[in-house]
Formats: sequence, structure tokens, C-alpha cells
Amino acid sequence: MKQILLIEDDAAISEIERDFLEISGFGVTIAEDGIRGTERALEGGYDLILLDLMLPGRSGYDVCKAIRAKTDVPILMVTALIEDTDKVRGLGLGADDYIAKPFSPTELVARVKANIAQYERLKGISDNARELNFGDLRINARARRAYVNGAEVELKNKEYELLYFLASNAEIVFSKEHIYERIWGMDAYGDTKTVAVHIGRLREKIEKNPENPKHIQTVWGAGYRFKA
Repeated sequence: MKQILLIEDDAAISEIERDFLEISGFGVTIAEDGIRGTERALEGGYDLILLDLMLPGRSGYDVCKAIRAKTDVPILMVTALIEDTDKVRGLGLGADDYIAKPFSPTELVARVKANIAQYERLKGISDNARELNFGDLRINARARRAYVNGAEVELKNKEYELLYFLASNAEIVFSKEHIYERIWGMDAYGDTKTVAVHIGRLREKIEKNPENPKHIQTVWGAGYRFKA
């Protein structure tokens, strides 16, 4: 049974989420505030963390940062905030994806299943993966690490997965929708901002000039490609 940690301070919401997840075969642990949520997350044993951003005790942003510093367990942000800056901030701290309130319980369960399945699939790839070299950029797929001019670059889960996917398919143009489906494991629900945020952060980390990227290039009107 896959285990979910639900960090949510609204008891009514957390109970509904727990019920639907349990009906779908998940084990669910609830933490009602940011401090307890962080403690439980760092204890380990969870396959995914559902993290509300507006929490007492410790903000969801701080919880996300603390979790990501210790583990690469998938983090699905749950937010009522609608500003793009809020989404960008959460994703930038290492969250893998987000779902905006209000949402249907079936969508929540689908997102949870997709993120867990994709995490396990991409983890498994490393067993037979190879090292990729592009001059200044080297990707050690088995260790899931990337290096620029010999120095390791710190990449979050989805940043690494996105980089490896694009680099493994150099010169091929992929739409934002295709990338989302491949890396996040499900339809984009019409929102591809997640992809754009991760592309931007990747460029900041691996490109000498993020405004004029050498490797991760935008193909206007079509999507993105990796230039070898």
C-alpha cells in the first residue's frame, strides 16, 4: 500500500481528501500544521506528500524547502492561491507539481497516482541509463547527477528528469503538453506553466547565459528542444 502524507490544517478538507485516497487504496497520514508536517515528512516512509501552502506554524514554502533538502519524495502542492508567482515559488523550492483549489477528488487521486508512477518509472530508468556528454555539460544518469564544467549542479527531481529527457532526445522538438505528459505522467489539464517554470530554472543552472541558452532552446510556436 502506497503511503501518503497529507499536510493540511483544514480538517474538513483533509478528511475528504483522506477518504477518497483511502478508497483508492492509499494509506494516509494527516499532519495539521507545518511544524508537525515537516517532522513527519523527514521521518520517511511516504511515497508522496500532499502539501498545502497556507499552514499554521510553518508555511508550506518552508516545509517544502526542508523536505527537499533531505529527500526526493514527490511533493504535490495544494494551493488556493492563484498568482503565478506563488506557483513559481513553490515549484522553485522543489515541489514536483501543484493542484489548485477547488479541485475534484477524482482529479486529486489521478494526480497522486500519476506522480507516484512517474517517479518510480524515472527512478527505474537509472538502472540501465548511460552517461551523456555535451562538452561543458555532463549527465551521469545512473547517479542522477549533472555537471557543468566539472562542477556538480544541484537539481530538483523534476529538473533532473526534464533535463535527462530532453538531452536523451537531442534535436527533437517537444511541445509543453508533450513534456508535461511525459515527465509528470498525465494530461496537462490545459496548464503548462509547470513546464515553463522548470525550463527557466534549468536554464539558470546549466546555461552560461540563460537569456540566450546554448542547450535548452525555445522553438517559438512549437515548444522546446535540446541542442547537443
